[in-house]
Amino acid sequence: MELEILYQDQYLVAVNKPAGMLVHRSWLDRHETRFVMQTLRDQIGQHVFPLHRLDRPTSGVLLFALSSEIAALMMPKFAGRDIHKTYHAVVRGWVKEAAVLDYPLKEELDKIADKGADQDKEAQPAVTAYAPLAKVETDIPVGRYATSRYTLVEMKPETGRKHQLRRHMHHLSHHIIGDVNHGDGRHNRMFRENYDCRRLMLHASRLQLEHPVTAESLDIRAGTDEAWNRVMTAFEWSVSLMEPSS
Repeated sequence: MELEILYQDQYLVAVNKPAGMLVHRSWLDRHETRFVMQTLRDQIGQHVFPLHRLDRPTSGVLLFALSSEIAALMMPKFAGRDIHKTYHAVVRGWVKEAAVLDYPLKEELDKIADKGADQDKEAQPAVTAYAPLAKVETDIPVGRYATSRYTLVEMKPETGRKHQLRRHMHHLSHHIIGDVNHGDGRHNRMFRENYDCRRLMLHASRLQLEHPVTAESLDIRAGTDEAWNRVMTAFEWSVSLMEPSS
């Protein structure tokens, strides 16, 4: 398969990462054979250096440097707040108004990979701005209710903690659809059975940054896949709602 290239020059390349694809090889997923890094390297014929990560089930804008020197220039920008990320998600329940959630998160540790890490590390600051864009109420019952409610949400993380958006939405009881670790299995099953949606409904829609060499403003956007579009159509939500606000 070929990756969709969203932006490319002699310094940077951005792709639209498919849901379910790992960014790079991991010994925790030894049976996987497809990775964004290797696929992109083979596609453009040169080495690529990842500047940030997207969880395996998340789709959207993923940026790479084309040299170690550019990677070294960019990494501090990602560590700080010079890069602006916009995500969209479908969550359970109706999110009533825009707000900023400031809720520290303890680091999520893997039982095997992080078994030597400090298990009692203090929670780290985690801040997410979010806003509802569209709501729907379906006549498909989930649990004890006769109908089900969902919201299309725009989210802008101000920090970059592991699984931050998924955990913050869980904290608000607006679990992201398709989240098997922090979500609600009943709603995930309903989406699989009624909308053939078998993915995490979290999409990295937009990445805004200053080019490390030319200093021009880059605004890189990624479209959604068939599963996303099926849900949008079923809920009669316009695709234009996925155009992030400035």
